[in-house]
Amino acid sequence: MNVRYTLRARADLDAIYTDLDQRNPTAAQAVKDLIERRIRQLGRFPLMASPTDEPGILELSIVRYPYKVYYELMGDEEVWIIHIRDTRRKSWEGN
Repeated sequence: MNVRYTLRARADLDAIYTDLDQRNPTAAQAVKDLIERRIRQLGRFPLMASPTDEPGILELSIVRYPYKVYYELMGDEEVWIIHIRDTRRKSWEGN
């Protein structure tokens, strides 16, 4: 499956990466690599995450770190990353 990002998800990722780089540039790359690796895994294992209360939306936790990736499946061909949240910040109110 192809993994695609909404504009919002890309902006989320940019904000998270900027925050990581500012707080600890040395450790930031390892965390960024883990986030990207877990998201890439969705292309092979699209059902590896838990469903949410929102119909059709799944939630992938980035283990050991406070990040959650929300996504939906588009048929048998695409995974759409719709939001990436730092759980230390304001809760997600949906789309």
